[in-house]
Amino acid sequence: MVRKGLILCGLLGGLSAGAYAQEQHVDVVVDPMIAALQAFRAEHEINPATRPTVSLADKKVVDKRNMRRVRTRGFRVQIFSGANRTDAVSVQNGFLRQFSDMAAYINYEEPNFRVKVGDFRTRTEANNFMRKIRGQYSNVFVFVEDIWVWQ
Repeated sequence: MVRKGLILCGLLGGLSAGAYAQEQHVDVVVDPMIAALQAFRAEHEINPATRPTVSLADKKVVDKRNMRRVRTRGFRVQIFSGANRTDAVSVQNGFLRQFSDMAAYINYEEPNFRVKVGDFRTRTEANNFMRKIRGQYSNVFVFVEDIWVWQ
């Protein structure tokens, strides 16, 4: 019995000594392309490095008499996609009744009609609006495309 106890203590002692023999040093190898990719994504607001702030203030009023509409690259939110033109027009009209200050566009890309809304300059704005209307429309997505803005 004493012999089994000594063997067990010896085994446990040997295992614990082996556990402390590991080094406390970790080498981290970083690919330089990761930093370049992170900088690119932050510059183009794709998963920005800093969390965006959301403002709940009213939109600024645009004096359209002294400005002109120009086409630029931006974002739109798709709220409908289907083969029936009547359904697309119905969704567009319903949206315009609810959000009269925002534009809604119907595009036909064979075989579907698509209703896209808004002219957002940043993905953050488009994502915030998408979250706002997600419960009202079933297929809501953000797309990059040419938009109309006032300058």
